[in-house]
Amino acid sequence: MSVLDGILAGVREDLEERRRRTPLAELRARVADVPPALDPLPGFRAPGVSVIAEVKRRSPSKGDLADIPDPAALAEQYATGGAAAISVLTEQRRFGGSLADLDAVRARVGAPVLRKDFVVDPYQVWEARAHGADLVLLMVVSLDDVLLKELIALCGELGMTPLVESHTAGEVERAVATGAQVLGVNARDLTTLTVDRTVFRELAPLVPADRVRVAESGVAGPDDVAEYRSWGADVVLVGEALVRSGDPRASVRAFADTANAANARAAGPA
Repeated sequence: MSVLDGILAGVREDLEERRRRTPLAELRARVADVPPALDPLPGFRAPGVSVIAEVKRRSPSKGDLADIPDPAALAEQYATGGAAAISVLTEQRRFGGSLADLDAVRARVGAPVLRKDFVVDPYQVWEARAHGADLVLLMVVSLDDVLLKELIALCGELGMTPLVESHTAGEVERAVATGAQVLGVNARDLTTLTVDRTVFRELAPLVPADRVRVAESGVAGPDDVAEYRSWGADVVLVGEALVRSGDPRASVRAFADTANAANARAAGPA
């Protein structure tokens, strides 16, 4: 069993428990009372590189990353620093997240909010919208084409934006074929947890220029963001480096500003 297989097994167990507590009909009723989802695309398509800043307590590869007693306060720091969106990990067993974290962040910030989890069932998309998420992560590696398209269509029905994530050329091809506008390339192989940032450099050219390219994983500092930008990233998703930075507001700002300045110098005079 790969690392990803183990994570997904736990996700499915926890999903069934939540489904027993909260039937889908109840989620649908909640969604009817939630304000419309925010559109992240204007921020993602703004000049330069944008940052999705992540509320992340723990990871399977690094263990505990940061004590985050108040995820809403952290998200507010991110937003003040200029984050284009806030990512909230809601998987509990390996990442220490929860839907309560999502609720807290949504109540505090005006920026678009991404529910980052291992989505394997339409119930989780309804759940994300009921808790105020504007975007949801869909990982090609864990979904067949039929379910992937079903989930993307449901996002459209609910006014949400799917972030469709790939790690291989074949997965990028499948992601592009769905017509999704926001396509992520994860430098981390979720079956082994190894990270190779050049995966983004190799795969980004396979993503059409009219889509938003999101670089995920492998960011330790501003120079890494600048390199991702030079390889074609419109957006960079950063978690560990921000929660460990000591000054999340300044770090978000520095990541974007340093990357944009470096790429402006590389481009030379207009």
